[in-house]
Amino acid sequence: MNTNEVYIKRCIEIAKNGLGTTRPNPMVGCVIVHNHKIIGEGFTSPFGGNHAEVNAIKSVENKELLKEATIYVTLEPCSHHGKTPPCCDLIIKHQIPKVVIGCIDDNEKVAGKGIAKLKDAGCLVTVGVLESLCKSHHKRFFTFHNKQRPYIILKWAESQDGFLSPVKKEAQAPVWITNPYSRILVHKWRMEEQAILVGTNTVIEDNPSLTVRDWTGENPFRIAIDKNQKLSKDLAIFNSEAKTLSITKDLIDFSKPIASQICDLLFNMEINSVIIEGGAQTLQTFIDENLWDEARVFTGPVHFQKGNKSPRFSGQLMHEENIISDTLKIYNND
Repeated sequence: MNTNEVYIKRCIEIAKNGLGTTRPNPMVGCVIVHNHKIIGEGFTSPFGGNHAEVNAIKSVENKELLKEATIYVTLEPCSHHGKTPPCCDLIIKHQIPKVVIGCIDDNEKVAGKGIAKLKDAGCLVTVGVLESLCKSHHKRFFTFHNKQRPYIILKWAESQDGFLSPVKKEAQAPVWITNPYSRILVHKWRMEEQAILVGTNTVIEDNPSLTVRDWTGENPFRIAIDKNQKLSKDLAIFNSEAKTLSITKDLIDFSKPIASQICDLLFNMEINSVIIEGGAQTLQTFIDENLWDEARVFTGPVHFQKGNKSPRFSGQLMHEENIISDTLKIYNND
């Protein structure tokens, strides 16, 4: 790993501090180096706040060193006015001579304009350092802008014999397949995504709140598919802990494929990521329309013998681990 790669990797590490707070902005990381020493670091503030480059430059005590420094950033600095001024202008103002960028921002508002502006100002710009790693880090942002839909994560837990739930349930509550440690991880995942989506039957049968209770962070925007408006407002999903949208036949045409319509709806609402937690029919709908990016599948130690079958899908296994009694497998849509 060369010097540039070391510092871009550090940018990715600190960028993750913004996970779940920067949306719909990308979670960018920035490092400033002078004479082989890091003199400043920053990551994207919650939406409406400073970008990573601004926070990194602010953290440098002796601003004169910036004239001899290199600034590293995971994503091309912006060149347009949004909630904040262009980061390119700040880099140029402080006369930072070298800029190293992980990947180009192909959002049409930027798309190379930042790089061109920096070069025109006399900066030496290097692009494409750990590019694939940076693109993976910014997967939500790139999916939203390139595919014009949210980044979609499917999540479910299944029994050893491949069922999501038994034939009969004794109460309007989830039947737990996984252990408490796996459930804590799921709450962490909820905090990381902008929205969470479930189908009508899941809401009726489990009465979930779909909030972050076992982790610290902001609750996701809740979405429930409710074609015939069967969901009572007394259900937990409609409590005051987070905002909730019911997708009814007033919003989409249920006689046509619904996953693509939901994606269009969420894109227009500027939701850049959604985790889909069930049920089987909802998960299978997104799989069948090939509208998913990751599948996170827990297998618990229980056996149901009969019940609600797990979704059918194929994907590339990217990660596998044991969480005490559970097995977690994460797949990418290949």
